[in-house]
Amino acid sequence: MHLAVVACGERLEETVTMIKSAVLFSVKRLYLHIFAEDQLHASFMEALESWPGFIHSKFKYTVYTISFPSENAAEWKKLFKPCASQRLFLPLILKDVDSIVYVDSDILFLQPHEEPRIAWYSRFARHPFYGKTGINSGVMLMNMTRMRHMFFKNDMTSVGLRWEELLMPLLQKYKLNITWGDQDLLNIIFHHNPECLLEFPCQWNYRPDHCIYGSNCMSAEEEGIYILHGNRGVYHDHKQPAFKAVYEAIRKYSFGADPVTTLLDPLEEELLTTTHTYCGKTHSLFTKRLARSLADVSRMAAHGR
Repeated sequence: MHLAVVACGERLEETVTMIKSAVLFSVKRLYLHIFAEDQLHASFMEALESWPGFIHSKFKYTVYTISFPSENAAEWKKLFKPCASQRLFLPLILKDVDSIVYVDSDILFLQPHEEPRIAWYSRFARHPFYGKTGINSGVMLMNMTRMRHMFFKNDMTSVGLRWEELLMPLLQKYKLNITWGDQDLLNIIFHHNPECLLEFPCQWNYRPDHCIYGSNCMSAEEEGIYILHGNRGVYHDHKQPAFKAVYEAIRKYSFGADPVTTLLDPLEEELLTTTHTYCGKTHSLFTKRLARSLADVSRMAAHGR
C-alpha cells in the first residue's frame, strides 16, 4: 500500500503521529511518500529513524520537496500556499506508482487500512479516482494510472482533457471564485465526472462535524470509527477534547510498549472527562474499533510478528 501526505509549517509532529498510527496497525508493508518543505526533511528522517528496528521492517519512506510542473510552477505558488495544491500533482510526480491513498496530516488510523470489506484494490481496478470530496477531501484513494490516462469531461472544451491538461485551464477559469483551493478544483472536476468518484462511509473520515451537534454518522455508531480526522486544528486546542485525547494517546505511545495498558486504558480514562461535550458523549465510538485493533497488535506481538 502506498500512502502520501503533505506537510508544511508546524505540521511535523502531527504528520509523524499520523504515520505512527498507520504503521502501528498496518498488516502489510507501507510505502510512505512524504511531501514537505525543505527545512522539515531532516526532522522527518530523524523522527522516523528513531523508531525501533522491528517497526522499520513495516515501512519504507521517501521525503520529497514540494514541487509543481515547471512550466506553471510560479502560477501555482503565487495562487496558493506552497502545500495547498501539491496533492493535485501526485499522479504527475509519482509516475511509477499505480494506486495511492492520500491523507491530510491530521488523520489518525484507528484500525488497519487493509480492511477487507472496503476492497481498496478491487475498487481501484474499476475506477480512476476514489475520494472523500464535497465538504472534505482529507482522505482520497486514487488510481493514478487511470487518472493519468483518462480524458475528463469539463465545461471548457467539447472534448475530454487529460489530468495534466485540465488543471491549469480550470484554475484560470475559476480562480476568482474558489475559496478552498485544490479542494474546490476537485469538486469542479468530479461534478462533471461523477462516475469516477465514490464517497466512502463517514467512519472512514470521522470529523468534529459528525458529532459536534449530536451524532450524525450512523456507520460509526454501528461499527466504530476507522479513521479520525481532526480538522480545524482540534488536536491542538480545547474545543473538542475527545479528538485531542485520541491524538495525544497515539502521540505519546512508544512502539514496543503494551498498547492496551499504555494507550487504550489511559485513553478511555481521559475520554470519560470529555462527556460534557457532544463528541465526548459518544466517546465509545472513538475506542470501539481501536480496542479491537490494539488487541490484534498485542496478539501479533505475542506471536513474534
